[in-house]
Amino acid sequence: MTHAQIMRALSGLLLGLFCAILSSTVVTNALPRIIGDLGGGQSAYTWVVTASLLAVTASTPLWGKLADQFSKKILVQSSLVIFVIGSLVAGLAQNPATLIGARVIQGLGGGGLSALAQVVLAAMISPRERGRYSGYLGATFAVATVGGPLLGGVITDTSWLGWRWCLFVGIPFAVVALIVLQRTLDLPVLKRQVEVDWAGAFFVTAAVCTLLVWITFADAMYAWLSWQTYALVGAALVLTLIFLFVETKAAEPIIPLRLFRNPTIALASAASLFVGSALFAGTVFFSQYFQLARGASPTMSGVMTIPFIAGLFVSSTVSGRVITRTGRWKGWLLAGGILLTAGLALLGMLRYDTSYLFIAFCMALMGLGVGMTLQNLVLCTQNQVSPGDLGAASSTVTFFRSLGGAVGVSVLGSVLTTRIGHYARDTITHLAPQDRAAAAQASGGGRLPDLAMLPAPVRTWLESAYGHGIGDIFMYVAPIALLAFLVTLFIKEVPLRA
Repeated sequence: MTHAQIMRALSGLLLGLFCAILSSTVVTNALPRIIGDLGGGQSAYTWVVTASLLAVTASTPLWGKLADQFSKKILVQSSLVIFVIGSLVAGLAQNPATLIGARVIQGLGGGGLSALAQVVLAAMISPRERGRYSGYLGATFAVATVGGPLLGGVITDTSWLGWRWCLFVGIPFAVVALIVLQRTLDLPVLKRQVEVDWAGAFFVTAAVCTLLVWITFADAMYAWLSWQTYALVGAALVLTLIFLFVETKAAEPIIPLRLFRNPTIALASAASLFVGSALFAGTVFFSQYFQLARGASPTMSGVMTIPFIAGLFVSSTVSGRVITRTGRWKGWLLAGGILLTAGLALLGMLRYDTSYLFIAFCMALMGLGVGMTLQNLVLCTQNQVSPGDLGAASSTVTFFRSLGGAVGVSVLGSVLTTRIGHYARDTITHLAPQDRAAAAQASGGGRLPDLAMLPAPVRTWLESAYGHGIGDIFMYVAPIALLAFLVTLFIKEVPLRA
């Protein structure tokens, strides 16, 4: 295929990927307002993000496996339809539970779009040339990521629209992507007898769900060391063992365990797990920091995250082009791991009154690191497998990235609630006696506070608690990013095949 033919075929695919990423980022800055209007608290905030990530995690290997067996074009279009249905339900939600359920549906569609974009790219282009086009995926990721929070903030702050349109906004893009894909994407279909590993999909989803339920309610409804903890963790381990057993017997396993005999795939999957935790856990809490620790509007919250997105955009595009020219990729992975770790470690010093210039510098470092690692971990994996395993291998790495994100967001959301409560209790004595009643009411009830309704001293007190608590979260994530760097040290560089 010529460059022009490839770009025509990729146009609808990139548009579909754009709307999937947009759906997750457009609500980022609107979430404090959404959860406040629907009457939810920090756990609901965390689960709106985690539910989508969990659905992506569970469905990604399934989409990848189906791509090795069915028409990739029909699968991409099916995932777009599922995404549209989830978006409609989410936009009409009247309570947190409905919104969380709708985000699961959105995640199922988004998982398909994320996994299949990598698979279709690999089906059309050799590994050596793929770095160049991976840069387009990275650029699409960056544009949707930077455009999403800004667009979501503007929509939320516009009185005649409101936050519900943040959930509807991806629908027109999805419809256009469906039409464009129908006209431009034409890939050969390998027809053979199909045995989909539904049992494997069920047990891996059940294991992850059980783990996340334990994390979400630990320390709130029961102690970390309690019979509920032992029961839920034990159940998650049993379900994981059953999943591994099922995979050894399945004719078409959802995650072929034989792939992990290849050290590159095993190490890339482990690195993706840690990078996913650092990426999602880091970015999810940016909007809470800017809105609840600094009092910014949803629109300004989006504007203030631009340094992170700019770093991601530049590094993913430049690294993709240089890798295509040289065929070498490991140096980019290592540099990305160092920058990501450094950015998160410096963000660990956040307080509610930290200089924005310092925050912008840290976010830029973090964005540069993410841009150098995300696509290249998939690329080095694809370079090691046969064409028949491209779908399964690509989606396996993406699966571990999403799994790391889901677990990371859930764990750190629970930790954040504890840290904010700790700082709030420790500093409430600094308030005048007449303000303490308002402070207790603002920090109680499990709901996200409306800072605009609070007296100035109480607002400053609560902003300080949120700023310190979210700073702690970044400090806890930095060692996870360091683990990702240490794992990539042991990945053997194999020049990209032509």
